[in-house]
Amino acid sequence: MAMKIYTRTGDKGTTSLIGGTKVPKSHLRIEAYGTVDELNAHIGLCLDMLTDEASRQLLREVQDRLFTIGSALACDPVKETRMRIPDLKEEDIALLEKEIDRMNESLPEMKHFILPGGHVTVSQLHIARCVCRRAERAVVRLEMEDQEVDNIIIRYLNRLSDYLFVLGRYTGMLLNAEEIPWRPRV
Repeated sequence: MAMKIYTRTGDKGTTSLIGGTKVPKSHLRIEAYGTVDELNAHIGLCLDMLTDEASRQLLREVQDRLFTIGSALACDPVKETRMRIPDLKEEDIALLEKEIDRMNESLPEMKHFILPGGHVTVSQLHIARCVCRRAERAVVRLEMEDQEVDNIIIRYLNRLSDYLFVLGRYTGMLLNAEEIPWRPRV
């Protein structure tokens, strides 16, 4: 028999962290890993839209790292968990930086702010970037509340949003989509 997906344990607005501690579903920790989960869903949509295999391969890795981050954020920081949670590594950030540099080499110099758009895939990458920034802000709030967040998570999310911005520009170039410059009204 298949396992039931519903447990009814959250019907009163609480959930459990890894380690067993019950918290309200509005808790900063839940907000942080929920936003990371939302980001992962947007990355999945980007994956479905991209045709560049190098970008697709890296986004698959990003999805794995986002599960790693979500797992770390879902743990009660004061309780030892029996689950083995994977670690985020410095190499994960270095990989994003290497890809940003690689893509930037083929892009024209940015001389203005760019509005999201020009192609549906580029727009979706910008949406993912914005959700990534929101996830980063949620994790920073968590850290500011002394909720024990490993700083590498904040650094990874910060670099990931940079990567998604450059990937949007790079994808636009591959698709021959024109960048839309922001021209402020004077």
